[in-house]
Formats: sequence, structure tokens, C-alpha cells
Amino acid sequence: MAERIARGVFRTETPVIVESYAAVVGEKEGQGPLGNCFDEVISDSHFGEETWEQAETRFQLEAMGLALGKANLCKDDIDIICAGDLINQCIGSAYSARELAMPFLGLYGACSTIAEGLLIASLFTDSGVAQRTATVTSSHFSTAERQFRFPLSYGGQKTPTAQWTCTASGAVILSRNSGNIQVTGGCVGRITDLHITDINNMGSAMAPAAADTIMRYLSATGTSPKNYDLIVTGDLGTVGSRLLLDFMLKYGVDITHQHRDCGAMIFDVETQDTHCGGSGCGCGASVLCGHFLPMLEREQFHDILFAATGALMSPMSIQQGESIPCISHLVHLRKD
Repeated sequence: MAERIARGVFRTETPVIVESYAAVVGEKEGQGPLGNCFDEVISDSHFGEETWEQAETRFQLEAMGLALGKANLCKDDIDIICAGDLINQCIGSAYSARELAMPFLGLYGACSTIAEGLLIASLFTDSGVAQRTATVTSSHFSTAERQFRFPLSYGGQKTPTAQWTCTASGAVILSRNSGNIQVTGGCVGRITDLHITDINNMGSAMAPAAADTIMRYLSATGTSPKNYDLIVTGDLGTVGSRLLLDFMLKYGVDITHQHRDCGAMIFDVETQDTHCGGSGCGCGASVLCGHFLPMLEREQFHDILFAATGALMSPMSIQQGESIPCISHLVHLRKD
């Protein structure tokens, strides 16, 4: 069984292995600096479907299918799948789970969902309840714009702090088999709220959550940033990343050398007009599965803290003028 080392912080007792993973992205993401890292780039934003929402389900199914194929597995080999997205009631994930026919836990952690899924899946695997688990998340630029913002046809201008919701999906399969990359522990995030109400300033809203989670994990484990090759956040973007570094310095901790942000990496902000970078459940998931896990496998790095961040607003909370509650979940990944 996993060992509790502090409130919300644990380490796994038995090796939980990253057996397989895959990343599928849209055309704009494929044109970015990490375009060559992804398993598949889909040029059709509808993915052959009638609606963008149906396309997002297809992205999940494609990522999961690729991950299963890499490990020579079939869907019946997965005991539990944890999945989530940004669409109301996570219907993109529900429809993919309907087709996969796996025991299903639907999650909503906004852009932190891939880390939340990894935490839950690893605990099921570590406990022996499941021999093999999976997690998959997705987002789609057009489904997010339709749900949270003005219709695209309005031609509204984005503010300087806005981020671009990634059309992407990432899938990870965990097991108790032998392998090189292990989930060795994690930290369940706490809600933070800076009372920001502007949904186009999510990076600023999420930065305190990332700082809180990272600090809690470092404190509980008695480690410092120097013990890790990288401390990766999900999608703070350029503004949120700068704020995170400032928050950490206020705690007396400098992560400048180790920090990377998936949202700041996935697009070229100078040439792709994405303002502060990428966001969405598929952002951190695709960059983790397309970029960072392969780097661990190639032994370019050996210890990574992956702290995905999520802005937990909904269309209803936005309409009511509520502030944005945020969270960050952390997973410790190690290559032995």
C-alpha cells in the first residue's frame, strides 16, 4: 500500500510503472516547437466527425488506441481508466469510455486532470486493486471556445493574458510490470483563489496553486529543487510561469533552473499568435506524453516533478461573476 508521508502527500510502496503512453494533437500544435514529439498530428479539427465535441472524443480514443498498441495490449487488459476533459459533465470522456468499455472513473480537474488521473490510477495500481490502469485527458480549441467564450464567428479580440486551448489528448498506461519509468509518489492539491474573475487570465489564477503544491511536496519529502532535474507545470503560460517563480521565491525557494511549463512550450508565442501560450486538459497531457516521458525513457532526465494546474470555473460560475478556484496536483516520475 502507498505510504502517507504528510497530509495529501504519499509515496508508492510497490513500483508503479509507466508501461505505455501516447500523444495526439491538432494541426496548430503540430506546427509548434514540439511538433515532432507527438505520435500523431490531426489536420482535420473535426477528425471526420460532425461536431467538435465528437472530434474531441475521437482524440481520446486515438491516443488510448496508440498507447495500447505500443504495449501490445487490448482494451480488456485495462482494469480501470480515469479520464476527463473540459466539456460540461465531461461528456467527451464519457463517450470515449462508452466505446472503450473499461471500468471508468470520470474526473474533472480542468487542466490538472492528467495529474489527477495519474495519482488515482497509480494508487489503484499500487494497492493491487488493479493490475493495469490508464488515464487519458483531452481538450479542443473549438469546444472550449464554444463553452466558455464568445462564438468564434464573433471575431472577438483576445486579451494579452489569454491562452490558447490546445486541441490535443494524452494517454498513459500504468502497471505493476517491469519498466523503466516509475510513479514514486505524489501530492493532492488544495484549492487556492486569488479572487480573479477574468477567465482570460487563468495563468495568474493558477500560479498560487502550483506554488502551494510544489512547496508541500518539497517540505513533506525533505527535498529541494536541486534534487530534481525538472519541475514541470501544466499550463501556466508565460504570465503564470513568471508569477510561480515569484511565489516560490517568497517561500525562499528558487526553481528558476528546474522549471518548465507545458503551456509556454507547446506553441511559438512569437509566430503562432497564442498570446501567453497553451492551456486545456490536452496541453499538459500531450507535452508530458510526447516530450517529457520520452526524455525520461532516453535517460536525458531521471527525476521530474510534474505539477499540472487547473482553473476550476464553469460556464455557470462565470455567468454569476464568481472568482476562479484553482488547483494543482503533483506526480513524481523517476527513471531508475
